[in-house]
Amino acid sequence: MVLIGLPGSGKSAAGRSVAALLATECEDLDDAIAAAAGRPIPTIFAQSGEPAFRDLERAAMSRALARPPHVIVAGGGWAAQPGNLEAAASDALIIHLSCSPETAVARLADGPERPLLAVDRVAAMRRLHAERATFYARADAAVSTEGRDVEAVAREVARLARSLGTW
Repeated sequence: MVLIGLPGSGKSAAGRSVAALLATECEDLDDAIAAAAGRPIPTIFAQSGEPAFRDLERAAMSRALARPPHVIVAGGGWAAQPGNLEAAASDALIIHLSCSPETAVARLADGPERPLLAVDRVAAMRRLHAERATFYARADAAVSTEGRDVEAVAREVARLARSLGTW
């Protein structure tokens, strides 16, 4: 299963809870990329640029999809990169965790630096939402995280995994 959505949509928190409910592992691609590169995501963006990061991200997803079934938390922009959804579609159930750009920004308020949200976070998140919405809409299912706690979201995602996937 691959969870997609805006940064701040709740993918990481829900992913860990979904994995616990399904008795499997959760793999956060951003963590896997940073570990493989030996440097944090903001440093990768600053030193190598977004295209290099996207190459690392694509390779990390390929490795993740080759492993036994588990929950994969994709970065916010992974789904919007050409060919990524198509490459994962035959191997994974793709679930979009959705929320408003304003909610996403509020959830990220005290979090780590986000290279694509460096200036006006609300305007940047609205732009990302507009650019990525058509990609997110191609998911197998969508779950709103708006105004919901992590456990409620996780239960719904786990239910979808059982009914739409092979869990």
